[in-house]
Amino acid sequence: QVQLVESGGGLVQAGGSLRLSCAASGGTFSSYVMGWFRQAPGKAREFVSLIKWSGESLYGDSVKGRFTISRDNAKNTVFLQMNSLKLEDAAVYYCEADPSAYRVVTGIVDYWGQGTQVTVSS
Repeated sequence: QVQLVESGGGLVQAGGSLRLSCAASGGTFSSYVMGWFRQAPGKAREFVSLIKWSGESLYGDSVKGRFTISRDNAKNTVFLQMNSLKLEDAAVYYCEADPSAYRVVTGIVDYWGQGTQVTVSS
């Protein structure tokens, strides 16, 4: 059983930056593709980014060029550096883990974190 705990959310002005973290425990970190989803009120869940053990990454179109995902395999932690934040980036951000990159992109995964709120003000 894998536990995922997100942190780093908060309130930021548009144009600012935040760094989210997701600490994983209870599993073999190297076995999992790690990713981020987000959901804003009244909107569908949206894939944000994923990263494989190798460091290969993938981004949703709305965050390309602004967000950077990374992982520290020694610390079982994945990060999401969010720059140039926009009002539309405001959402609850969820960390996810699964052996399958496809499942991480689609959000049909075995493990989710509890979410961390990102609020962007004008």
